[in-house]
Amino acid sequence: MELTLLGTGAPLGLPRPDCPCAVCALSRGTRARAATALLIDGALLLDLTPGAALAAARSGHSLVGVRQVLLTHPHDGPAVEVPAGLPTAGRVPDGRELTLISGHRVRAVPMDSPGTGYEVTSADGERLLYLPPGGAPAGLSEDHGVPYDMVVADVTGRPDALARLRATGAVGPATEVIAVHLDHDVPTGAALDRRLAAAGARAVPDGTTLYVGEYHEVPDVPRRTLVTGGARSGKSVEAERRLETFPEVLYVATGGTREGDPDWAERVGLHRERRPGAWRTAETCDLVPLLAEDGPALLVDCLSLWLTDAMDRVGAWDDERWADGGQTALQERTAELVAAVRATRRTVVAVTNEVGSGVVPGTASGRRFRDELGRLNAAFAEECEEVLLVVAGQALVLRG
Repeated sequence: MELTLLGTGAPLGLPRPDCPCAVCALSRGTRARAATALLIDGALLLDLTPGAALAAARSGHSLVGVRQVLLTHPHDGPAVEVPAGLPTAGRVPDGRELTLISGHRVRAVPMDSPGTGYEVTSADGERLLYLPPGGAPAGLSEDHGVPYDMVVADVTGRPDALARLRATGAVGPATEVIAVHLDHDVPTGAALDRRLAAAGARAVPDGTTLYVGEYHEVPDVPRRTLVTGGARSGKSVEAERRLETFPEVLYVATGGTREGDPDWAERVGLHRERRPGAWRTAETCDLVPLLAEDGPALLVDCLSLWLTDAMDRVGAWDDERWADGGQTALQERTAELVAAVRATRRTVVAVTNEVGSGVVPGTASGRRFRDELGRLNAAFAEECEEVLLVVAGQALVLRG
């Protein structure tokens, strides 16, 4: 099944008309994206957008052979001019199935938001799922059966849709996931590629032709990732984004609770509100057993609070206790954690702080914490396939 993406952008396109934002300013030339529309085997057009005939011509195709035009979402604004010879565009009621003269079978998939998804099966059995902007399938069964060969969806706007599809088996390890409906609320260029790769997806330029069912290497999701950065740099948000398309995640909060500290309670509350509702939370610093177990992906936030707890346990804040075995005991704890990271089979994303780039602490215990955290970060990073430094909300790839 041949699929040509006539456009890959949001309904208003990218850049948006008259928008002064930085992403729109950068979305020029090959980075510009028309509203998403799919041409399948020259016979089926999913979403009719302005300039569809021209977009097809630029990609070396024609709309002359199109026998069915289906819409996935309500189209705001002025009516789109239908090119001469095209059938009238419409939407199929949820659950209804069409069989086209070309041999394609199309089933309308109900969404959890206004719009319709379409499952397209070719005469040879290749299966494609196309979802509208901002939409996720509703009422998915727990056992979907055979995974789709390709899913084309709003990965950046609805990452939970991909998580649901993975949870039910509709998206498997070999499913090719293509991100469309790309808008100006996501980065462009390499930053977009990195974010999508973490979700096992990719974006392609407008006019790209793909072959559903053809083998294509699926982006390799790193098994161990360390995200570091300064205070309020956006490192926790970056870490959470890397797991938002996973069907299950265990969020490991190493900070615990602090009685009588309203500021800390507010910070914890904001983190909880930001996380997907399906994630589970464990408040513990006992990371080694979790890393040794099989289970869903782990998000550890953060290593600096783990180190604080470890230093508490060995009495590292006191100079005499530090010299009388405390340093050795802390080194043993750190080595045990690093060895567990090396041996784990779980997907792990860990957050930590960079504290050695500013003012030198005025106390011996403060300098001790700074030094030990630097050593822990370096040892932990050595065991990770990917290491990111977040500065002012921007992630810089240090490894991977």
